[in-house]
Amino acid sequence: MELSKKAQRIEPSVTLEITAKAKEMKENGVDVISFGAGEPDFNTPKNIIDAAIKAMNDGNTKYTSVNGILPLREAICKKFKEDNGLFYKPSQIVVSTGAKQSLANTFLAILNPGDEVIVPTPYWVSYPELIKLADGKPVFVKSDEKSDYKFTKENLENVVSDKTKAIVLNTPNNPTGTIYSADELKVIANFAKEHDLIIVSDEMYEKLIYDGEKHISIASISQDAYERTIVINGLSKSYAMTGWRIGYCGASEKIAKLMTSIQSHVTSNVCSITQYAAVEALNGPQDKVNEMIGEFEKRRNYMVDTIEGINNLSIIKPKGAFYIMINIEKCLGKEINGQILNDSMDFSAMLLECEKVAVIPGKAFGLDHYVRVSYATSLDAIKEGLMRIKKFVDKLNS
Repeated sequence: MELSKKAQRIEPSVTLEITAKAKEMKENGVDVISFGAGEPDFNTPKNIIDAAIKAMNDGNTKYTSVNGILPLREAICKKFKEDNGLFYKPSQIVVSTGAKQSLANTFLAILNPGDEVIVPTPYWVSYPELIKLADGKPVFVKSDEKSDYKFTKENLENVVSDKTKAIVLNTPNNPTGTIYSADELKVIANFAKEHDLIIVSDEMYEKLIYDGEKHISIASISQDAYERTIVINGLSKSYAMTGWRIGYCGASEKIAKLMTSIQSHVTSNVCSITQYAAVEALNGPQDKVNEMIGEFEKRRNYMVDTIEGINNLSIIKPKGAFYIMINIEKCLGKEINGQILNDSMDFSAMLLECEKVAVIPGKAFGLDHYVRVSYATSLDAIKEGLMRIKKFVDKLNS
């Protein structure tokens, strides 16, 4: 019996795989420091939890509209207007089971077999696989440290073809933490207009920004950009609600209708209790969000200073999100415990084996001479983990 060829071509998520392995080792009593998790270590703010409990007590535990309850879609429209200068109607909003489903819905709604989607390198691990599941073809843009691994007019023109349907933009970026300026976004918006492309703008980390930087949504650049952009966002990162599974998008009514139809057959509505909690997250006090951002910035500053002090390691300094990409190029080709480190997979595997530190190999993001570490963990764990990484790197160079 032959199973789905498409399913067999899909690569499993490396980030989830390594995070699960580190968790299993911890459960077995191994003292593991995990820098893999892409989720805040804070609990969900109490006012949001209380809203979920109230929803249950009030009997709001039934099916809802597939695209989300109206109060939530209205709250999302209010958020888009106040935070991003974007004007959407509730009929343009689709609430999904995490931003990952929002992205899956997007690609299923816009792609036909063989359509190409321009993807930045490095990329979040699921972009290529979600595109392939929708019968599209991911086309990767080669960039470098000089451009902060961002799109430029030149590197975009190098990959566009008559089959290109869309372009994926991720700002703040996972895994680099880089942020696009208004001028850089104008270049991308003009490129998309010139080639008549849909822009898929993943803005999940928009609130997690440091150094006084500002997030700008590409959909706010011009009316044309607004009309051709699907804005993806969610509450997982900013409100410490990863397990609640709630994401959303703003799009044209035509695309939103297609996405709702797709979702109606896949999952139907998001958990009703989560939706009522999300209304409180968006409309309620934001002080806990600001506290988390302040703590993330403090951790980031410590990690940047410490890693830059370790011989043979360098970094891409993040301005947003909660990850740091560490350049391990000078460590490759070296040997430890009889194992030569040929790539980021070897480096990550041996670091976990020797020093019990879990990091995500850059190969998962398309940058094989990097590893990704997350600072969405306690400062004590960060200090211990970085000390172990230094010990590991020093052994390589002894």
